[in-house]
Amino acid sequence: MDYIIILIQAVIQGLTEFLPVSSSGHLSVAQHFMDIEESGLTISIFLHTGTLIAIFIAFRSAVWGMIREFFLTFADLFTGKFSWKNMNDDRRMLFMVVIATAMLVPVTLVSDFFTAPMADGDIIFEGAAFIFTATLLFMADSCVKGIKTPSEIQLKDALVVGFFQIIALFPGVSRSGSTISSGLFCGLSRKTAVTFSFMLGIPAILGATLLEVREISKSAGLSSIGNIPTLTLGLIVSMIVGLFAIKLVKLLIKKEKFKIFAIYTLIVGILCIIWGVFESVTGIEFKF
Repeated sequence: MDYIIILIQAVIQGLTEFLPVSSSGHLSVAQHFMDIEESGLTISIFLHTGTLIAIFIAFRSAVWGMIREFFLTFADLFTGKFSWKNMNDDRRMLFMVVIATAMLVPVTLVSDFFTAPMADGDIIFEGAAFIFTATLLFMADSCVKGIKTPSEIQLKDALVVGFFQIIALFPGVSRSGSTISSGLFCGLSRKTAVTFSFMLGIPAILGATLLEVREISKSAGLSSIGNIPTLTLGLIVSMIVGLFAIKLVKLLIKKEKFKIFAIYTLIVGILCIIWGVFESVTGIEFKF
């Protein structure tokens, strides 16, 4: 059963972390219907690590470019060659990712406000959040096509995308869907919006993983990590599925098929609300 449970969660994590359909919302709904307690910290750490590796593999060129520009920026600052206006694609992307990510820092003080709906016992909130995601995706799919490249991303664009990333902390609101959509609203090209969204995923996932590592080291220590082979399986599956999901997002947004995700999240949202109301009224809970 341990293998089955972690496989299910790894597939959900790998797919929904990158597809604009909300990983937290799907995990919350899956836990509700399968009567699974919220994922333990150790499982979450391994699954997050798998999806993080997937980003590094899929966007290795962009990631390496940002790492290189990180060190070159310090060199330019010391030699007086730094110029905000004349930054190349990789350097501007680096700065915009830092700015958008920094907006999450103060929110960590009230993180329980965003995660509370996952523990409220029903899926009505998640349903409403799925519909919100669907609305964003419908709007993004029909908005005017942007042409901004990475070197043309402005401070205001990073702030807008960062704000939507904060909203995506609610279960059922897709992080990738919110950040890609808001990027398109700001006039970014589809390729730039997708790249910016997934680059933002690196510090977001890495930060969450480090916080989980700190939490487990405080509460139970590293000796409580558990079944390494099972957890490693989860890491590998979430990585492989994550790579597939990233390629699917790139393909569908390039072919302007973003509406597929909007229709899906709308249907899931409506079904969650209907079922949540049914459970609240009748007191009947259906579990697999």
